[in-house]
Amino acid sequence: MKYMLIIHGDESSQASMSAADRERVFAAFRDYTEAMQAAGVRRGGEALLPSARGSKVQIRGGKTSVVDGPFTEAREVVGGYYVVEVPSRADAISWAGRCPAANFGTVEVREVLDLEYNREMSHS
Repeated sequence: MKYMLIIHGDESSQASMSAADRERVFAAFRDYTEAMQAAGVRRGGEALLPSARGSKVQIRGGKTSVVDGPFTEAREVVGGYYVVEVPSRADAISWAGRCPAANFGTVEVREVLDLEYNREMSHS
């Protein structure tokens, strides 16, 4: 089963880190990513640039609204994600617990909807 490990964190605390602390965090993420690769469970993932570089898009009443970041209403933002393929939810939670972000933020575990499986089931 595939799971997305969604990394939530406080951008302001990350921005105030010293260069040495930032390098320690990046090194921890490199090690974590390499461990996933070595275990053969990583299917994808990326870090995201700060929310100030993002935009929110909504359509209401047929009108498109675009709001550029930063998004002051959000204390924690999505900072990145991994996609893993593991035998069970417990395995996905185990990998989430090993994520360096679990020490300073939150790692949300969400099962990925298998559209191909659902398509096959709807045709049977």
